[in-house]
Amino acid sequence: VSIIDKQELRNAIDQTNRELCTRFDLKGIDAKVDNTDNDIVIVAEVEFQTRQILEILHTKLAKRKIDINCIEMGELSTNLAEARQKLVAKEGIDKELGRTLIKILKGSKLKIQTQMQDNQLRVSSKSRNVLQEAIQKIKDSKQKFPLQFENFRD
Repeated sequence: VSIIDKQELRNAIDQTNRELCTRFDLKGIDAKVDNTDNDIVIVAEVEFQTRQILEILHTKLAKRKIDINCIEMGELSTNLAEARQKLVAKEGIDKELGRTLIKILKGSKLKIQTQMQDNQLRVSSKSRNVLQEAIQKIKDSKQKFPLQFENFRD
């Protein structure tokens, strides 16, 4: 599973907007960070300022324990009035990542069943020890995408 805590994301964006008002090098400029669902838009006067705001946002996200790898950089559009950087907060496991994880687990020769459900990868087995080995295999594969493990049942 790959889930982002929406409240923590909103808090990080609010803290970034508050810091924009107080930071000396960004004081007096028309800059803001907007959030709608999984889309984040950074608006500033020039491209350099959007990069500075992005650095502030990354530090706030890290303090809130949101993995930066789940934030996907979008296009940077500039015109005479402003520069906009679009970011997308990715949730769920896409089909390509799911296939690679299933391939890793099948290659480990563990007695497990894997299946993709919505945006989740479900792994089931009779033994809890085998499931823990599967979790360790996934962690050792070092995917560049944050994963959480949940719903352990006997």
